[in-house]
Amino acid sequence: MSAPQVSVVIPMMNEAENVAPLIGRIVAACGDVAFEVVAVNDGSTDGTGEELLKLARADGRVRVLQHPRPAGQSAAVHSGVKAARAPICVTLDGDGQNPPEELPNLYGPLMADTTGRLGLVAGQRVDRQDTASKRWASKAANGLRARILKDGTRDTGCGLKGFRRDAFLGLPFFNHMHRYLPALMRRDGWEVAHVDVTHAERAAGKSKYNNLGRALVGIYDLIGVAWLIRRRKTEAPTEVTPDV
Repeated sequence: MSAPQVSVVIPMMNEAENVAPLIGRIVAACGDVAFEVVAVNDGSTDGTGEELLKLARADGRVRVLQHPRPAGQSAAVHSGVKAARAPICVTLDGDGQNPPEELPNLYGPLMADTTGRLGLVAGQRVDRQDTASKRWASKAANGLRARILKDGTRDTGCGLKGFRRDAFLGLPFFNHMHRYLPALMRRDGWEVAHVDVTHAERAAGKSKYNNLGRALVGIYDLIGVAWLIRRRKTEAPTEVTPDV
């Protein structure tokens, strides 16, 4: 199979009922480019792995990675991007709440970029289909993050993101880094674009997060990212060749 232009990376944990519908919609949505799907089974204990392998047997564009135990969403995305064969990667959550039909709006600007400076296209959810408590917690967390990091992003929790593979792999890795990609990309000198994306209700399965746990972890992450930004490398070298 020829090298893909776009790699669709999906972290999945216990999403057996969502596997087939989600990947079917991804295949339909990305028909305008050469693509691959890199699904990362993050230590699932249900039938997620078996469902993914069924699809991989039927379609060579579907690849399956397996974590032996749950490592978290950022680790799953990182594993998928490392294994990706395309220069552009797009991500979405495995729970079906990120509509795959939005994917062209993420990889399109990156493919059209002629400056070589666009590193990230970040989706920002409108009309979120979540509980009121989750929406409130997300709004509060995003507000605090924006005031401290000044990353120009109102919604970093959206799983719909597109980025240059080399730019992503150049970022410092840590758990939960997927929530800070705009700030981290800007730290490394990349331009960041934003697109509004739709959001859907979860059709099957259960959320893996709770508001309190997410908030407690987020405090440490926010401090750490602020420290990384202050300690960023401020100069880049240019090669000087001697006159012949």
